[in-house]
Amino acid sequence: MSGFTLAAFADEAGAALSEQIDAMRENRIPLLEIRGVDGKNVTALTESEAREVARRLRDAGLGVWSVGSPIGKIGIRDPFAPHLDLFRHTLELGRILGAKAFRLFSFYIPEGEDPEIFRDEVLMRMERFAEAGKGSGILLCHENEKGIYGDVADRVKVIHESLPEIGAVYDPANYIQTGEDTLAAWDKVEKYVRYMHIKDALPSGNVVPAGKGAGNLPALLGRYRELGGKILTLEPHLTVFKGLSALEREGERSGVGSYAYPDARTAFRAATEALRELI
Repeated sequence: MSGFTLAAFADEAGAALSEQIDAMRENRIPLLEIRGVDGKNVTALTESEAREVARRLRDAGLGVWSVGSPIGKIGIRDPFAPHLDLFRHTLELGRILGAKAFRLFSFYIPEGEDPEIFRDEVLMRMERFAEAGKGSGILLCHENEKGIYGDVADRVKVIHESLPEIGAVYDPANYIQTGEDTLAAWDKVEKYVRYMHIKDALPSGNVVPAGKGAGNLPALLGRYRELGGKILTLEPHLTVFKGLSALEREGERSGVGSYAYPDARTAFRAATEALRELI
């Protein structure tokens, strides 16, 4: 695909690993950003369960690009030591699964408070992650996410300038949801980007297929390619309305928005097709 390799959050196609494998093969996507497996978050897997997941993926001709962990999605005032232990456990799972990258976050900031008050605490915690990850062979990557310290590009840049060993996962829809222009945000963090999440959104914040929103995806993909970027992780986040088919006659669409799908598998396929058409 024009020099890109696709990964995906396969749990958006189905909760069961067997469903995820079927969807990945059906859509010709070789790599997972592994997040949910058989109803469990990846952090909750045991090492033996991770070995079995790795075996099943390998037997299906699939691999794991990144651990799509929720590490760092706790409040900045929440106890850190247990979370660091969970990080270490999940990093070991990533090693077992053969992951090359590990997605994490920079802590929820109390609503209404100035994020800069927490800058030093955030950087100290992120540094602890970086120290714990040394020698693992897995690249730690911070994702911009609404509500955390690193939600806007200026603060994302602070993290990477302070800790250049941590790469950036660039998520255009998340920047839209914080009110930022995606191209202006890219200019600020470009040198730190290690891979992209493919998720587009309207100015309202509603997620839509790639290329259908305000994310400037064609321009961003061009800039990413110029950097030598290879991996794109598809994160559909599209609306699944399970009762949709019952409300429609053949050939009609019900008034539930422009992009709504009768099941997760259909939404996953639509997201994949939109990205392939865009590229």
